[in-house]
Amino acid sequence: MIETTAGKLILTFLLSMVPVFELRGALPFGVGLGLDPWVALVVSILGNMVPVPFIILFIRRILEWMKRFEKFRRIAEKLEEKAKKHEDKIEKYEALGLFFLVAIPLPGTGAWTGSLVAAIFDLRMKTAVPVIFAGVVTAGIVVFLITYGVVAIV
Repeated sequence: MIETTAGKLILTFLLSMVPVFELRGALPFGVGLGLDPWVALVVSILGNMVPVPFIILFIRRILEWMKRFEKFRRIAEKLEEKAKKHEDKIEKYEALGLFFLVAIPLPGTGAWTGSLVAAIFDLRMKTAVPVIFAGVVTAGIVVFLITYGVVAIV
């Protein structure tokens, strides 16, 4: 599958949807597979955005369901704690705080975390999705510059 361009595109797209890995892992991976860096960037951004509306719409219900079971309760509580760590940024800076949370490509940030925070703090979809998209694009550009610079040097 990864011998073809379509396979490389699909794999890069799917990897960008995975939490923690997201765009910052998928973009260098796609470039490493031999995709054009600009194509890898676009595919990674699009793939990273796919889970966003679903997380915003359903994560609170999923967390409540998880809390009903002893095995899943602690995971749900940890996810809520993770979101609440960013409460001060969201309250103080609102959409700008969400943007920076998503845009800075560091561990614990990104579209998944931004979507979780948006859902926990009841940000409206029409506000959260464009802000998260802008953050994903910004993170993508940062990772692109790092990745493309490294590939160009090698």
